[in-house]
Formats: sequence, structure tokens, C-alpha cells
Amino acid sequence: MYHYTAIVTCLAVALHFFFALQVARARAVYGVKLPAITGNPDFERIYRIQMNTLEWMPIFLPSLWLFAVYVGDTAAAAVGAIWVIGRIVYFIGYREAVAKRSPGFAIQALACVILWVGAIGGAVWRLAH
Repeated sequence: MYHYTAIVTCLAVALHFFFALQVARARAVYGVKLPAITGNPDFERIYRIQMNTLEWMPIFLPSLWLFAVYVGDTAAAAVGAIWVIGRIVYFIGYREAVAKRSPGFAIQALACVILWVGAIGGAVWRLAH
């Protein structure tokens, strides 16, 4: 069973939902009416946080689950939790200024690379043995 990986998956989904709520809130605060996605730099940064998270989810989630299958649930959840933390750091930095987004981006990107390499490595290892 992959209980820890399931919990991290739920945390990632909850985080994305939180970011979506932040976009809705920012629309009201900055007066950006639907369907517009531009017009206020503060809104645009919040919007990009949500969209960038969405762009990374198809990389993160399969890698997380394949890592759990081929390497282990606890290790996958630990690296997955680092990804979630990286997204939070990204949110805090990017919300303030574009230049402050890099540390969080680097954390989550490194976590994804570890998950992907572990997943492909584990699959190849099992295939070879």
C-alpha cells in the first residue's frame, strides 16, 4: 500500500486548489475581470503561480507514483513533500516579485528530477533483474 504517497498526492492537490482560490481572490482585489489574464502585474504573478503549478503536475504526479512503486512509498512521500514545500516557497517568493521565485522553483524542480530518475531507474533495474 502507498499510504504516504497518497497523502502527499492529496496535499499537492489541496495546494493547487489553494492557488486557484488565490487567483479568484486576486481577480477581485486587482479588478481583473474574466476572461482576462493580464492587466495587473500583481494579479499576473498570482495567476502564473497557479498555472506553473498546473504545468508541473503532469511531471510530478506520475513520477511520484512510479517512484513509490519502484523505490518505495516512504521515500516517494519524502521527496514528494519536498516538492510541495518547494511550491510553497515558490508561491511566497513569486507573490512578492518575479526575481524571488527561483529558490522555490529550484527546490521543486530538483524534487521532480529525483522522482523521475528514481522511477526510470527503478523500472530499468527491475526489468534487467
